[in-house]
Amino acid sequence: MISQRRGFLGAMAATMGSALLGGPLSTAPAMAVTPVREPELSPFARPALPALVQRAVAALDAHGAHIRHRDLVGLVDFSRASRETRFHLIDIEGGKVLSSHLVSHGSGSDPANSGWVQRFSNRVGSNASSPGAFLTGVTYVGKHGRSRRLIGLEDANSAALERGIVIHAASYVSDAMARTQGRIGRSQGCFAFSDSDIGNVLERLGEGRLLYAVK
Repeated sequence: MISQRRGFLGAMAATMGSALLGGPLSTAPAMAVTPVREPELSPFARPALPALVQRAVAALDAHGAHIRHRDLVGLVDFSRASRETRFHLIDIEGGKVLSSHLVSHGSGSDPANSGWVQRFSNRVGSNASSPGAFLTGVTYVGKHGRSRRLIGLEDANSAALERGIVIHAASYVSDAMARTQGRIGRSQGCFAFSDSDIGNVLERLGEGRLLYAVK
């Protein structure tokens, strides 16, 4: 895992370094040089965010006995507003963000419906989001269609199975709602995605992987 961490952070550093330098040096004559297009930075190429990725990688180490597949993790940044794409699928081995998506938080975490997480809870009936490391479980078809169960691996989310905290789709999560209302809807503590995104999330974040939620 140490080598994976170094590889991941190294890839991030290389990406940021390339952006600052404007690409590799060329030995061709000045008039023959083609302008180098600035590479697009990932959502994590900002000062505050790489630490979150490091925490997710540390969670892989801490819970390695439970997590069979360590190539990809789902990272939820609950410090961001719900109108932002704050759920990221991260390729740990390749050191890159594969995709980013809107994701809900629980109504108990945001009683005023402000679009921001105010607090967490692990209590049954709280309708709040829980932080920490989750193990992705099996898929099933429920009232929200195809969904994926989650097993909490920490004291802060140990009641996830009992509470029915899962990954599912919801009509209250959409780009249009985020634009027009400045926020998306709230769940009862589940990680709810748009109908257009749920298939990709369920497919890539398969059984036996890490979902890590943090603020």
